[in-house]
Amino acid sequence: MGCMTSKKVVVERRIAASQGAVWEALTDLRSMERVLSGVSKIEVLTDGVFDVGTRWRETRRMFGKDATEEMWVTASEPPERYVVEAESHGTRYVSEWLLQADGPATATVRMTFTVVPTRGVTSLLAKALGRVGARAVSKAVAKDLDDVATAVEGRSS
Repeated sequence: MGCMTSKKVVVERRIAASQGAVWEALTDLRSMERVLSGVSKIEVLTDGVFDVGTRWRETRRMFGKDATEEMWVTASEPPERYVVEAESHGTRYVSEWLLQADGPATATVRMTFTVVPTRGVTSLLAKALGRVGARAVSKAVAKDLDDVATAVEGRSS
């Protein structure tokens, strides 16, 4: 087993809202601080609509301290899929969001978070994404999806 292995966390949740409403909630960066309890600050760095090339800085509390990462969109296929990447301390983070309509007023969201070491040495966070880290990331993503559900469920779209 080499040290260039990637680690993955997958979280899935059904949300009682239309695929379009869920897409809007997930990609409306300017509302993100209000919607996601785990995010304390979003600073949007690009103008225009959410699309490939959109960049922002996101501050969230992880492992007991605030961490700010710059993120950018590398794929966007509204309202079904987008990919966000970040790079920090020799590690690339890839978050893929898949939204599947399960009917006019229900959508399933699956988020796959992958940690890929970009240098020969596995980074601290990649190591932290062992069992404990994976559980923390999984919990954070699940909480984000709960927050999104709270924001969009019951709203008419």
